[in-house]
Amino acid sequence: MPIDVVSPTTIESVRPLWAVLVSLIAIPLIVASDRRPNLREAFTLVAAAIKAVLVLSMLPWVLAGEQAVVQLWEISPGIELALRVDTLGYVFAVVASVLWFLTSFYSIGYVRGAGEKKQTRYFASFALCLSATIGICFSANLLTFVVFFEILTLATYPLVIHKETPAAITAARKYLSYTLPAGLALLLAVAWSVSATGGNTDFVPGGFLGATDLSETSLRWLFLLFVLAVGVKAGIMPLHSWLPAAMAAPTPVSALLHAVAVVKAGVFGVLRVTGYVFGPELLREIDVWTVLAWAAAITLTVGSLLALRQDNLKRRLAYSTVAHLSYIVLGAALLTSASWSGAVMHLMFHATMKITLFFCAGAIYVRAHKENISDMHGIGRQMPITMLAFAVGSLGLAGVPGVNGFVSKWYLAVGSMQADQTIFMGLLLLSGVLNAAYFFPIVHVAFFRRNEEFDRFGEASPLMVVPLALTAIISVVLGVAPNFGVHAWDLARSISAAVTGGTS
Repeated sequence: MPIDVVSPTTIESVRPLWAVLVSLIAIPLIVASDRRPNLREAFTLVAAAIKAVLVLSMLPWVLAGEQAVVQLWEISPGIELALRVDTLGYVFAVVASVLWFLTSFYSIGYVRGAGEKKQTRYFASFALCLSATIGICFSANLLTFVVFFEILTLATYPLVIHKETPAAITAARKYLSYTLPAGLALLLAVAWSVSATGGNTDFVPGGFLGATDLSETSLRWLFLLFVLAVGVKAGIMPLHSWLPAAMAAPTPVSALLHAVAVVKAGVFGVLRVTGYVFGPELLREIDVWTVLAWAAAITLTVGSLLALRQDNLKRRLAYSTVAHLSYIVLGAALLTSASWSGAVMHLMFHATMKITLFFCAGAIYVRAHKENISDMHGIGRQMPITMLAFAVGSLGLAGVPGVNGFVSKWYLAVGSMQADQTIFMGLLLLSGVLNAAYFFPIVHVAFFRRNEEFDRFGEASPLMVVPLALTAIISVVLGVAPNFGVHAWDLARSISAAVTGGTS
């Protein structure tokens, strides 16, 4: 069912606000249950379930072309904090809320199996991160966006430093040393935009800065400032090195960083800036889209090459994430209808595949205490469900038909041709080959190399195995029927049509 992208209607509703608040309300309950872990975990699961239900309940509005709005605080006339559920924000919110629900179950199994300390702080920080993420999704304007974007930065710090080992402390400091200056750059860019527009910075498909009196030079500098600000979380090279370092965090945190919240907030920010602040027409006029496109192309190629060199499984997955985030950035930068459809779908589909792989890595660590690929020969005999799920995620990220990654990569390739940029299509194909080169050997050694250490069957806790099996199944279902469930295909095409004015 196509969505009305020409003249969306607005309805006043507090539902978006409750979607933000529900996990905030859970935080004091989680903290108060410090000595009652079962109750603490129950509050986590209930909050995650309510958030997912609230977000999914707004799907009929989005499909009908309606936007739920709620004003939070008017700072001065025309400048306010507000929430609005548009189609792009809804896509990200579905990803974050549904996967957080599954991650909550997984986290319980992980922290119990790994014997993690300070679990209350862990679950409370997780809840704050997801509130900030949904706030980012539903931000109606730049000012609201920057508030939640920075809350997410600070809320993630306790998760990165969670283990409090020297490696974790170093990683957390590095994380802040990258993200805090990026936050200042974003604040400056937003202030500049507010000044240029007289205060109205509501996100508009096609952008709003084209109506300002800023010179081309000023617009180019403003665009660079925005890209630097959101590019840190998006992992654009050379702003990416905090991300592999953050692998010192527990595996569910890695899954949060790479599939649900932080880096997805970065690429979501790129989509907002290119499609809803500047817009394709203005970006072509000031001729800066090629700079972003080449930055993305270099990142996805070099990130894939660096992944090949990693023996530590989580670090290999981290560099894979760096590469795949730039698939989304490249799709946004090419400014064609198909590339935008591919970028939005990859925002959703990469999340299900990558969280599957991180879930598998965590299950392997908890059950077999292995972190390096060279130590995993034959592990598929002991953990067949886990490694089959890993194989599904690997196939999808390599772009093999039948898994959802193929669908988004197909549209990105078509978008490259629409933009008459065959060089980028070639680099996308090369990256797909490199994906196969660094993922398929893991599957091969797991199932086809014998190791007596792994001859006895034994999966991790069902709390961990069931979520990773479900995310693998979702990846396959969306690969065969990308419009199943939340209408991912329709949503992506409608966003593309609204931003670029074309159809794909």
